[in-house]
Amino acid sequence: MLIAGFPAGPWGTNCYVVATGAGTECVVIDPGKDAAAGVDAVIREHKLKPVSVLVTHGHVDHMWCVAPVAGAYDATAYIHPDDRHLLANPMAGMSAETTAMMLGGKYEFAEPDRVEEIEDGATLELAGLEFLVDHTPGHTAGSIVFRTPYAQDDIAEVMFSGDLLFAGSIGRTDLPGGDHPTMLRSLRTKVLPLADNIVVLPGHGEQTSIGQERATNPYLLDLIDGDPTASPVTRGL
Repeated sequence: MLIAGFPAGPWGTNCYVVATGAGTECVVIDPGKDAAAGVDAVIREHKLKPVSVLVTHGHVDHMWCVAPVAGAYDATAYIHPDDRHLLANPMAGMSAETTAMMLGGKYEFAEPDRVEEIEDGATLELAGLEFLVDHTPGHTAGSIVFRTPYAQDDIAEVMFSGDLLFAGSIGRTDLPGGDHPTMLRSLRTKVLPLADNIVVLPGHGEQTSIGQERATNPYLLDLIDGDPTASPVTRGL
């Protein structure tokens, strides 16, 4: 399996290009601001053809280039229905700081020509790969993660966690559509039951694993200990 990831834009949002190997179809995950050039570079280097764009959630730092990338390669975008409105109206999910930063700019957002809504428990067969969809609301109402089997180097799966789970932290819940108790429920029901040997590729920062986070992440440890009193650090927008 080929997985190429790079941070893009002012928020350092990780964009990923995933394929079975060089010279094949591929999937692009979370092309945020300034990600289009990086996607193009990966595609040219490995001679890939994007067929799908997967969106973990509708925040602008993760979906800024969804329409341009999908349009350039005639690809279909996939997003949870609860976040679909943010593709055309990302201001509805922004923090005050982000909104202020963008004031005065001439930005236009629109849905790609082809958008598919995906629900919890769905299995997507794309570019020769299988992606399992888990709806994990909390950071946004429509946050989802994608898991794909890996079966190499004692790794069971790779999980593209968006802004649900980071190395040592979790996503913020103080933005429009965020909800901290819902985030904790998603972590408890969707993350803690997973196997330790799942690699986590988050929306920001370095990769980690479920086992590493179960052992060291203070928010997961609080859930395991039955005392989820901590507030999440600010990550994402």
